[in-house]
Amino acid sequence: MEGGDGAQPGCAATISGVPVVVETVLLSARGGQVWFRTVARPLGAEEHPDTCARSLAGSGVGLLHSTSWRRADSGIVLTYVALPDPAPTADALPVPDLPAVRGTDALTPSPPVVLPGDVAAHACRHLAFLRHTDPHIAAYAAGAGDLWDLIDMFTPAVAGLLDRNHLEDSAW
Repeated sequence: MEGGDGAQPGCAATISGVPVVVETVLLSARGGQVWFRTVARPLGAEEHPDTCARSLAGSGVGLLHSTSWRRADSGIVLTYVALPDPAPTADALPVPDLPAVRGTDALTPSPPVVLPGDVAAHACRHLAFLRHTDPHIAAYAAGAGDLWDLIDMFTPAVAGLLDRNHLEDSAW
């Protein structure tokens, strides 16, 4: 990452002149559903993205994981998921059970529009996948109770690489 032309401490970070925004999707459980809210801010010039995501999540988060990145009008968006949400709010939304959004073909992987619900659903699918492939995530999930039970209801996937037909035939 570069600080940009004439970057000073506290200025936003850029990658090849493109601004970087960190967003953290905070997950909570309520009424038998996974709920989310998203907080975001520009990445500081000398700031590590993990540090930025951790500050957005707040204290009391037990798990923070980087899930994706995308190009948006605001620049590059680095997405993290955090749980449990230490301060669930009334403006949280239920995570929709949506299929993975994809581009038009293999050479155009980015979808034209990515909505907040798409990002939250992807984060849940990503965590459901990691529960089976990452021992640290599996250990955390084992003691995380209701919220993780709800996350497990999402079809495990990472960045749209696994489709539902493949997973239905697997041992997941």
